[in-house]
Amino acid sequence: MSTARLRRLGVAVMATTVASGGIFLLQPAFSSSDRGGGPLLDAVRQKINDPNADVPSRGVQESTLMGASSANPLDILVVGGGGTGCGVALDAATRGLRVGLVEREDFSSGTSSRSTKLVHGGVRYLEKAFFNLDYGQLKLVFHALEERKQVIDNAPHLCHALPCMTPCFSRFEVLYYWMGLKMYDLVAGPRLLHLSRYYSTQESVELFPTLAKKGNGRNLSGTVVYYDGQMNDSRLNVSLACTAALAGAAVLNHAEVVSLLKDEANGRIIGARIRDNISGKEFDSYAKVVVNAAGPFCDSVRKMVNKAVKPIICPSSGVHIVLPDYYSPEGMGLIVPKTKDGRVVFMLPWLGRTVAGTTDSDTIITPLPEPHEDEIQFILDAISDYLSVKVRRTDVLSAWSGIRPLAMDPSAKNTESISRDHVVGEEYPGLVTITGGKWTTYRRTSFSMAEDAVNAAIKSGKLSPGTGCLTQNLRLIGGEGWEPSSFTVLAQQYVRMKKTYGGKVVPGIMDSAAAKHLSHAYGTLAYRVAAIAQDEGLGKRLAHGYPYLEAEVAYCARHEYCESAVDFIARRSRLAFLDTDAARRALPRVIEILALEHSWDMSKQELELQKAKDFLETFKSSKNAQFHDGKHQVLEIK
Repeated sequence: MSTARLRRLGVAVMATTVASGGIFLLQPAFSSSDRGGGPLLDAVRQKINDPNADVPSRGVQESTLMGASSANPLDILVVGGGGTGCGVALDAATRGLRVGLVEREDFSSGTSSRSTKLVHGGVRYLEKAFFNLDYGQLKLVFHALEERKQVIDNAPHLCHALPCMTPCFSRFEVLYYWMGLKMYDLVAGPRLLHLSRYYSTQESVELFPTLAKKGNGRNLSGTVVYYDGQMNDSRLNVSLACTAALAGAAVLNHAEVVSLLKDEANGRIIGARIRDNISGKEFDSYAKVVVNAAGPFCDSVRKMVNKAVKPIICPSSGVHIVLPDYYSPEGMGLIVPKTKDGRVVFMLPWLGRTVAGTTDSDTIITPLPEPHEDEIQFILDAISDYLSVKVRRTDVLSAWSGIRPLAMDPSAKNTESISRDHVVGEEYPGLVTITGGKWTTYRRTSFSMAEDAVNAAIKSGKLSPGTGCLTQNLRLIGGEGWEPSSFTVLAQQYVRMKKTYGGKVVPGIMDSAAAKHLSHAYGTLAYRVAAIAQDEGLGKRLAHGYPYLEAEVAYCARHEYCESAVDFIARRSRLAFLDTDAARRALPRVIEILALEHSWDMSKQELELQKAKDFLETFKSSKNAQFHDGKHQVLEIK
């Protein structure tokens, strides 16, 4: 069937849908356009967008939490510094509430840094909505589409649209996927990123050179391409934390809740006992409401109130591997909606490399989940069915596993109650728990996450916010005024002064790769990093082949609460996720710079080095693969 005929059919499908009453699809069940902000939003924006503004120091933040007494409590204390927890803190702080947040490890140290890197628009929910006539699934599509657009608008330097190609091996598959995606375009309406379209076999291979025309006895009949969002997840999370701090929230990473405080007179939760895992000291911090946003560890917080409480977390694991850039073109992803065992497999360009992975499988909760070799091989086998190049285990630069905290109704009798959306509840007075959901919906309204949790906390604590939710109209730190061309200013105005092995400082150009990286990672604040590289002789790259600069270590220690070597290699930069061995080689210099910033002695530096090496062992690159597989030519490299 020709491209032209397919496109004409799409017009007919859309016209039929509208004529039959389908026009209601263009109207979402909610709207944020009528929400104003007024003077309070203007004041918050001014704080966040001030180019000279600095986040309060870690010491100041800790003092604020320590100063929250029973006589003068915080309005809300958030437990958990992932995307949801930081989103709650930002939402509450911008409403004029007194907010604190504590995170046991680092912002985005868990699930929020181990995502698929996609800002999903809910395309899979649409199929369920139509085939099952499920309006609930349709609302999820509306919800995800609006949030996808909102996240990209609020952090344009960290999020962007990405075309995703779906291979089709029969005319039926072409029609099925193409018509489904045209319906998706219709549902998206003004929230559409770009129109989907069909490409012939030859056009598809030109766009995706490694795509196989034949495989497993099948011939490629063409592809359908639609657009989704992509993000730098942990940097988005860190930006949420820093934006919340500028808005007035006291955020503290490496601070663990060891117990919850209870009013013995009425049984209400009134705060938490907190341990600073850097200094080791403990203190009490009081709040009118505690919000439990601990992700996979939500049940651990709930058990601090009642050890016999039924779990609400059904942990699910998503495994991802990183391959060299030649496996996928820079501007096109590949998504296979259904493999032989029914799972989705994807292969996407990300930060100059290729990330491939699969959807959820059952797992157990652990602080540092590791991918199993059979899961890595499943991904390699699955993508090899669709590629014309040999897929080798030796090409795996990094591999990791993330735990998604699917929410489960504790009163249900079977797993049919497991939700792909989020759950907010107050089982115990003063403790609001929010769990489930996904990155795309960390912020959103009436039936979603941060706003839902804050609304529940306001009701529980009888709080008096100065305004309603403002975050839908609020760009994160570094986002206001950013343009895709902003990197050119860095390249033109800055040089990278760097020290040679002999200690001599020599100039180096701020090349396009480094300038683009800084611009996308830090937005309009990238000039601060560039100035450090230029003025302090910290312009050298940390790892060959990657644009990360020494200046970033110093900047993140000063302005982004980077307190450990792992904080930097895994979450302020993405080196551990992109290339485990490159991260290992960069460690000595990262620790050397952090030691100067945080006044570490030699024993602390040695401890940081060992912790970082242990952390990197959980990322299963080809260098620490523990098996031999002739199909993928795996060799254990000592």
